[in-house]
Amino acid sequence: MSISNYLENAWANTIRGGGAGTSYTAPAAVYAKLHTGDPGEDGTQNAYGTTSPDTDRKAVTFGAASNGVLSLTNTPTWTNLQTAGNIQYVSLWDASSAGNCLGSGALGAQKTIAVGDDFDFTALTFTLD
Repeated sequence: MSISNYLENAWANTIRGGGAGTSYTAPAAVYAKLHTGDPGEDGTQNAYGTTSPDTDRKAVTFGAASNGVLSLTNTPTWTNLQTAGNIQYVSLWDASSAGNCLGSGALGAQKTIAVGDDFDFTALTFTLD
């Protein structure tokens, strides 16, 4: 998983020392967005599709991290997708729309989508390195 510039700065500011550190509050929920290619540091590049439901972000939940690995505990599903193409990346956000990108990562294998297909994550892990 590539951590976004936003999250890198938020975490780094907690350890500035000399009483200058600032708190970081974890988001109440985390949302996944689909991408056809690398989303970049701010998560805005190569978004999959141009309209709902293709552009919708889905809530994701993870178990406690272990050895720097987060594992998915729910099954987010996009139904009746309207854009044919290949999904290759996912980005994580702190809001269902707008908000801040938390990071992104490549799928283990690209998924080819035809119009009308459903797509879900039955397993998703992120390794922080």
